[in-house]
Amino acid sequence: MEKRKGVGMTGRPARTGRGGGQASAGDLLALVRSGRATTRGALQRATGLSRATVGQRLDRLFRAGWLREGAGGPVDSPLGGRPSLILEFDDEHAVVLAADLDTRHARAAVLTLAGEVLAEHTGPLVVEDGPDAVLGELGRWFAELLEKAGRRAQEVCGAGLAVPGPVDIGTGRVVQPPIMPGWDGYDIRGRLTRAFAEHTGAGSVPVLVDNDANLMAYAEQRAGHPDCSAFVLVKVSTGIGAGVVVDGGIYRGVDGGAGDIGHIRVPQGAQALCRCGSYGCLAAVASGGAVARRLAAAGVRAASGSDVRDLLAAGHPEAVALAREAGRLVGDVLATVVTLLNPGVLMIAGDLAGTPFVTGVRELLYQRALPRSTARLDVVTSRLGERAGLVGAGALVVEHLYAPERVEERLRALGL
Repeated sequence: MEKRKGVGMTGRPARTGRGGGQASAGDLLALVRSGRATTRGALQRATGLSRATVGQRLDRLFRAGWLREGAGGPVDSPLGGRPSLILEFDDEHAVVLAADLDTRHARAAVLTLAGEVLAEHTGPLVVEDGPDAVLGELGRWFAELLEKAGRRAQEVCGAGLAVPGPVDIGTGRVVQPPIMPGWDGYDIRGRLTRAFAEHTGAGSVPVLVDNDANLMAYAEQRAGHPDCSAFVLVKVSTGIGAGVVVDGGIYRGVDGGAGDIGHIRVPQGAQALCRCGSYGCLAAVASGGAVARRLAAAGVRAASGSDVRDLLAAGHPEAVALAREAGRLVGDVLATVVTLLNPGVLMIAGDLAGTPFVTGVRELLYQRALPRSTARLDVVTSRLGERAGLVGAGALVVEHLYAPERVEERLRALGL
């Protein structure tokens, strides 16, 4: 998600809402969700609203089913008295659908609003088959997963989709994706909405789409490194991409192209043709797909990054050597990335994110980057593993739907 500026979310006094007006019900919900104010008294102090006004706005959230109240809070009054009731976001009132597309397979799940996986499915799904077929199949998967989770389609508040290509976040359409032929400019949101309705009979739900590395970075930063203000994740699978999280928000650039490091030109790839049509791209010589091609040329059965991952797990000597060499090439490029962004955490994820590749990254990264840029840098591997894209897609939906301005729109739509 983009960084949200508003009551209680930036560290500034939260006494007014956006534009200098009074804090809205959405602003109160944001304060509760962030943990900055979890009692009625704390909300009054944070916003400057009267007790009656806080009560009226909380009532709208209670009637929507988004808040719950329980005992056990501190005493709000300096004069003593009974403990306050604690306000909590009710993360059980709805569910989120999430899917993470790779080039040859996909993973889909039903998640709670807190990110807990209720039901999950992984299976073959080839992006080269085109968006109509792939998204239609995802709609079927979602219907089956809801049944498996014991949840109704009407409980779904939104769906998130991670894709292996650059995304215009405003439209949800991929833009010139090198490894997604036939997807450029396609109406992903509309097709997935129709597919969901076709298989469940439910009405339309909001669909959000973003790049897979972005969503993986978003999930990993929130789950394992919440205090890291500059976080970079590099996914090395069939292709190579990076996700950047700055001050808790995904950095996407002006049109979703940030992080596309797989298409930086490197001298070692001068004769290598990339799937984007250019020669010399990093992905053409150091991705899982590139390693698979070199192994296949040597007579080893490998067609994709996932095949390389399996060979690495088995300790295949040639795969190990090529993965380390690929890591060195990526590490050389990452020296520039680290010098430019000065992150606190650099996470390596994807099919090649094992010891040989990470060792190669470290060798060149620390050799080429300025010592100051790496002095406080942690180079780590994924904490969430293959679920990172799913968790990130779910979180994207939740943060979008429960942002203060969107809360107000949704409450009005509910007649509250």
